[in-house]
Amino acid sequence: MSAPNTTVPDDAVLSALCAVVGPEHVLTAATHDLTAWEQDWRRRHRGRARAVVRPADTAQVAAVVRTCAAHGVPIVPQGGNTGLVLGGVPDASGTEVVLSLQRLQRVRALDRDNLTLTVEAGCVLQAAQQAAADAGLWLPLSLASEGSCTVGGVLATNAGGTQVLRFGNARDLCLGLEVVTADGRICNGLRGLRKDNTGYDLRHLLIGSEGTLGIITAAVLKLAPQPAAQLTAWASVPSLAAAVALLGMAQRHLGPALTGFEVMNRLALQLVQRHFAELPMPLPGDAAPYAVLLELSDAEGEDHARARLEAVLAHALQQGCALDAVVATNLTQARTLWHIRECIPLAQAQEGLNVKHDISLPVSRIPAFCAEAEAALQRRVPGARLVNFGHLGDGNLHFNVQCPPGADAAAFLQAHEATINTLVYDLVHAHGGSISAEHGIGRLKAATLPRYQDPVALALMRAIKQALDPQHLLNPGRVLVDR
Repeated sequence: MSAPNTTVPDDAVLSALCAVVGPEHVLTAATHDLTAWEQDWRRRHRGRARAVVRPADTAQVAAVVRTCAAHGVPIVPQGGNTGLVLGGVPDASGTEVVLSLQRLQRVRALDRDNLTLTVEAGCVLQAAQQAAADAGLWLPLSLASEGSCTVGGVLATNAGGTQVLRFGNARDLCLGLEVVTADGRICNGLRGLRKDNTGYDLRHLLIGSEGTLGIITAAVLKLAPQPAAQLTAWASVPSLAAAVALLGMAQRHLGPALTGFEVMNRLALQLVQRHFAELPMPLPGDAAPYAVLLELSDAEGEDHARARLEAVLAHALQQGCALDAVVATNLTQARTLWHIRECIPLAQAQEGLNVKHDISLPVSRIPAFCAEAEAALQRRVPGARLVNFGHLGDGNLHFNVQCPPGADAAAFLQAHEATINTLVYDLVHAHGGSISAEHGIGRLKAATLPRYQDPVALALMRAIKQALDPQHLLNPGRVLVDR
């Protein structure tokens, strides 16, 4: 890939951008603190932006892109900046313009009969959920970061979350996109059709492309009727194999009503207890190696839902798949159970720096993979602590490694992070899995991707990138390494 042309003086570029969005929306380090845009969510990497540009609408986004293209300036699209793979923060060169989409927040339309919601890319996911709820409908896409992540970022990374088991990833909940191309044209695909077989499916190509092929400015999202009842249960299980068996049992008995199935190892819960002591654990004194969180969404009512869920748990206890279980009796208890799960990444951050992995595997391979990986980690890095949790229902684990107690976390990462990553990714690959399930590739994993991706697939990706962004100005160095 050719390097962007950065010979044009900053003042000419910035003056042109000021003319597009207004000088108050072109932020530079000379006059503003750019930490919120330049630093990643984990606070492990800080880049340097030429400027942060904040357009107000799609027309301004297109004009910003045309201006940058004319000056050969690379663009980093950014939503809520909650990503974990350095896909939405600038590098250290100081040449990249961060294009913040946070001002594009409007809910453009809600179609009750078509069960669709049209929102702009900067709309926070929680606001989109609320817009659906206000109409008596349901946007079944839930992430721990839903209070700050944006719809555009969720689609750019094809995020998953806790309800993928029933409704699929973000890709499966999107019916149409409005996108600004690399040369500043606007492609309008906001028709909200469930069937549209008129050529190549550009929507699916752009979702998950992490801003490297086009900039998403609006989307049509699928909605669903609000369930008559939602129940949450917590079960302790003796092993990952037992958790997989419980998942199969729940799927057989509950079918599509099973909308969530999360797994958490004991250390993950111990960290939550340590750093969020105010959260009551659902089964006090429980020392089982794993816990499972189940969610049932029922169309008939709470009594019907409770009877079904309790029957599954009773059968699981009889079969030894579960050691103990509790069903939330009200919404507050259910929210507390989910809050425990959502606090695991925060507890890890409180505990200190760690090595994060966002992997996916066939569900049937997860117990064997985890056993092999944990044993290999202890051989290579004695004392390392495994924080293993995630969306077991769709095969996605957050297989994270914390340094030994009392050790210097920064020194631990310096000495072992590369070794740990290679060990985990090699085993994931051997078990037929993926090194990125829902976080994307970004800049963090771009150099790693060729080791595990099919070379023909990589060649096709490069050809697509060249066709859609011949100047290589859209998020360069993310997903595909520049060369």
